[in-house]
Amino acid sequence: MSLEELVSKYINSAEHVFCELKIADACTNVDLSGIMKVVEFAKAYLKDAKYYRNQKRFGVSLASRARKCDGKDLALFLLCYKALGP
Repeated sequence: MSLEELVSKYINSAEHVFCELKIADACTNVDLSGIMKVVEFAKAYLKDAKYYRNQKRFGVSLASRARKCDGKDLALFLLCYKALGP
């Protein structure tokens, strides 16, 4: 798989996740505005990854997606863990 294909695969996957993402507001242990900020940051980083892909800078695109979106994934996980417990 080429770097361009890998970048496109990651971007398509992230876009699918954002399309399917549903945030439940039933939990009172977590600040929903904080969750929304994390999601918006992740979307902004995905936009960066798409920009660099379109500029044919696939390494930068992949690094942007990997370092930034994955960090936001971890933040969302930790927020959910705090809300739901082990």
